[in-house]
Amino acid sequence: MSSVFYRSALPYPVAVRADGPYLWDSAGKRYLDGASGALVANIGQGRATVAQAMSLAARTLAFVHGSQFSSPVLEEYSARLMQFLELPGYRFWAVSGGSEATESAIKLSRQYHAEREEPGRYRIITRRPSYHGASLGSLAASGMGARRELYTPLINEDAWPKLAAPDPAADGAQDAETLRTLLEQLGPQTVAAFMAEPVVGASDAALAPAPGYYERVSEICREFGVLFIADEVMSGMGRCGSPLAVRQWSDVTPDILVLGKGLAAGYAPLAGIAASPQVYAAVMGGSGAFKHGFTYAGHPVSVAAGAAVLGVLEQEGLLRRSRELGIRLLEGLRELQSRHPVMLEVRGRGLMLGVVLGDPETGQSFQTPGMAARVGRAAFGLGLITYPGSGAVNGVRGDHLLLGPPLSLTDGQADELLEKLDAAFELVGREF
Repeated sequence: MSSVFYRSALPYPVAVRADGPYLWDSAGKRYLDGASGALVANIGQGRATVAQAMSLAARTLAFVHGSQFSSPVLEEYSARLMQFLELPGYRFWAVSGGSEATESAIKLSRQYHAEREEPGRYRIITRRPSYHGASLGSLAASGMGARRELYTPLINEDAWPKLAAPDPAADGAQDAETLRTLLEQLGPQTVAAFMAEPVVGASDAALAPAPGYYERVSEICREFGVLFIADEVMSGMGRCGSPLAVRQWSDVTPDILVLGKGLAAGYAPLAGIAASPQVYAAVMGGSGAFKHGFTYAGHPVSVAAGAAVLGVLEQEGLLRRSRELGIRLLEGLRELQSRHPVMLEVRGRGLMLGVVLGDPETGQSFQTPGMAARVGRAAFGLGLITYPGSGAVNGVRGDHLLLGPPLSLTDGQADELLEKLDAAFELVGREF
């Protein structure tokens, strides 16, 4: 009898080892990880260089508290990371996970305005659907009904207004004007920040707006003195084929950037935020301290893992690989779409790919959700891990699959992914 508090009552196989994009369970079954866990294991597993870097860090300086010390590895990594992201002058705040990073961005945006003597700015505008994390603040910011509903009595909804999701078929600049409309309704003097996933992740697989959207969003935020927070926990660090996905819309630079998942690629818990020089200066030139913190923020071993992962990304050209393999997989998914009419749409950027599922007769989402979960279970049984989800339409309806294999995937492994996904749709199609 296990002593583990499992995430659900479903039976869990026990994973015992991993290598590259593959995992093996205790029964010897092999799985191709088509989702990198939850778009985390970006460089594949079993990298000796990362393990060695972590071992050296643990032997040299295992822990310091961020209120007392910095560390050489944190100083070096922060400089390298800002250079990689092309964010000169930005400051990196390292934490342990994406939810902590989102909480940090929310609190920093609030403190920024308070330091500038605008304490009336407290609202954070986000979108529906969206997912920004599991902690209470990051969940309040999220527009994902199924994960949020149970905890709504704990949330002050007035502080978390929601904007409609972008329409990829619309004029991007015109679509962004919905932000202006909402700001004027709320009173811009009450709004601290607008936070968005440049490419939507768990709540609406790989949804991205039309060209012009983020350029206009950025302009509107500046016009009203609202900070623009880009949540790149999933989409950043090369996942979409560039250091930052938001930069694929012209030269958009957020005031605060949220990072996670791919930073240390699953080798250690690592996430963080990058704050603009203006935001950093407001805090340090005001009260002189960010009124926030976590025990394991800037943990040397996690940061060492991040530095080693960054080295792999750069040395192996994995951003280019993400773009090239993303094109190959997108073409393969379109071929599957021609054989499986429940695949209403395929989309994506780099190796962040989405499949929208629905009723082929109506071209709309199924009235009763569950198709994505069935496809996900069938794929898992065939040895392929995917990331199924639902609720993109109204919080309940709207099935989709998110795919995000390691950026180091080979062509042969990409073909294997498509073959297993094809077989999974065949199995579910017989039931449907």
